[in-house]
Amino acid sequence: MISIEHLSVEFSARPLFSDACFVVNKRDRIALVGKNGAGKSTMLKIIAGEQSPSSGTVAMQRDVSVGYLPQVMVLSDDTTLLAETEKAFGHIHELQAHVEALHDEMATRTDYDSASYMELVEAFTRESERLELMGAQNYRAEIERTLQGLGFERSDFDRPTREFSGGWRMRIELAKLLLARHDVLLLDEPTNHLDIESIRWLEQFLARSGAAVILVSHDRAFINNVTQRTLEISCGKVIDYRVPYNEYVRLRAERREAQLRAYENQQKEMADIRDFIERFRYKPTKAVQVQSRIKQLEKMVPIEIDEVDNTSLHLKFPPCQRSGDFPVICEGVGKTYGDHLVFNDVNLRIRRGEKVAFVGRNGEGKSTLVKCIMGEIPFDGSLTVGHGVEIGYYAQNQAQMLDENLTVFDTIDYVARGDVRLKIRDILGAFMFGGEASEKKVKVLSGGERSRLAMIRLLLEPMNLLILDEPTNHLDMRTKDVLKEAILAFDGTVIIVSHDREFLDGLVTKVYEFGGGKVREHIGGIYDFLQKKDIDTLDALHTLQEQTRVTPSSHANGHGPAADKPAPSEGALSYAEQKELARQRRKLEQAVKDAEKRIEDLEEAIADIEAKLSTPEGAADTALCTQYGTLKKELEEAEEAWSEAVEAMEQP
Repeated sequence: MISIEHLSVEFSARPLFSDACFVVNKRDRIALVGKNGAGKSTMLKIIAGEQSPSSGTVAMQRDVSVGYLPQVMVLSDDTTLLAETEKAFGHIHELQAHVEALHDEMATRTDYDSASYMELVEAFTRESERLELMGAQNYRAEIERTLQGLGFERSDFDRPTREFSGGWRMRIELAKLLLARHDVLLLDEPTNHLDIESIRWLEQFLARSGAAVILVSHDRAFINNVTQRTLEISCGKVIDYRVPYNEYVRLRAERREAQLRAYENQQKEMADIRDFIERFRYKPTKAVQVQSRIKQLEKMVPIEIDEVDNTSLHLKFPPCQRSGDFPVICEGVGKTYGDHLVFNDVNLRIRRGEKVAFVGRNGEGKSTLVKCIMGEIPFDGSLTVGHGVEIGYYAQNQAQMLDENLTVFDTIDYVARGDVRLKIRDILGAFMFGGEASEKKVKVLSGGERSRLAMIRLLLEPMNLLILDEPTNHLDMRTKDVLKEAILAFDGTVIIVSHDREFLDGLVTKVYEFGGGKVREHIGGIYDFLQKKDIDTLDALHTLQEQTRVTPSSHANGHGPAADKPAPSEGALSYAEQKELARQRRKLEQAVKDAEKRIEDLEEAIADIEAKLSTPEGAADTALCTQYGTLKKELEEAEEAWSEAVEAMEQP
């Protein structure tokens, strides 16, 4: 579908990557990996046609459509959520208008026996069938399923887009991209603004999609669940590993180890040959052997070892003063916005030194409770910040709040105080901003580099309570691991709002679940929490929350089903029911895979016949034409079977 040939990019005579060559095939699932600033986003922009390379070409098959989701975009604010999402079906609206125009022309003409009228009828029939195949009758239902899968409620459909936060507006663009049914999807950090349930929904959507996918993500679990091929950008080279990410990590280490062994063996062999030549160079009896060794040495091709980027981030939170035993105590805390209840009766006590996670769907109040702790918004109930507590806060949009016109050095110099100003360059070097990098303008930094710069500001003063709201957004995997180690070594208290399962695993010892206006405490790590919820996948978390939610009308009237009997417990779905649901889903997933394989085989067979039919001999072969028609019909049936299987999977 897409062929990348000898692609090179340079910035100010500094090569970002060079001589990149790879091919994107149908239904490929590719993870584009590398450290922050390696050129991942640049590669996606070039493939999307939004940026030109310094040299090389991007060759694309005719009629291949590409959808691109950048990290940051300018969003429309002049319409409602539903109307904005419907823009993804602009091609259907155009075709509907064309079919209506053909219908009107047929209704006004009376030359029914003319050749041109028959051509008009054929065109109307052909375009009507195309319209039906595109799903013109049920695209509204598809829009609703996609929006709800990404976390929107039905009540949001008629809201103006300007009322949504930046994260939710990015979801609107993601919904439009998924609904447009592009042949190739280029996704740059698609999970940054999604909660855990929406990430799982996106994983399943991409698994069912027939499109090829190239994605940049630092969510290790997401990459492992979606992709089966890995492209690494490292030290200016692009290396293609045709394996999933976890396998790529192992394979890369094994490959370099094998290269090192082969290199060492070759060096030893070359040293032995040189030694032989030097020892017997002037002995006439050994002249033939010496010449043979010289030729052998000249023919040897030196074994190359893959360069490894050994630049590393040194992150350590400064020592902090001892706080009180309980840095945060909430008793009956509640928050409402008008008639909207965010949460009520929140009771929690966070001990000194604990590392806890706030999890749940977006909009359930995680960031709101953080703002209550910070004293930024009013609330009901009692919230006590303990004695001697000094709070360091990293907000979701911290990286976007930086002044783009300042340099990296000036950004830190502007906020540094006292003796710290003498160590600014040392600090920047520890964060991989050494040398010329410290003079870069903030506006040219990648998302991950901005996040690192924002993190430096957090470290300038010692704090004993860290509140980190989505700290891993835009950070590459190596930097995330370093941040995780630094938090583990931190002797203060940490509250982490995150949807990154791999990051939270082994880091937190307590999970607070936000949902249905309540905050529930779960002792243990993130995967302990999921096991307690009695679920294998995180989609079921939303289902369980909906089962325990009390409707406002029932609550207000004091009667109805919610008032007559208690809400179902967390284990409302029995183990047997869970197993049966999982079995049915596996059966449907297998049906989708079988249909996709059948479609792929038929498309290859049709392509072979089309190649034969393009020759004079093939065009005259009646049997070949009949076979072609049969295969086309089988392809339509296979696509219909695939569509039915996918629709069955999407049923609640």
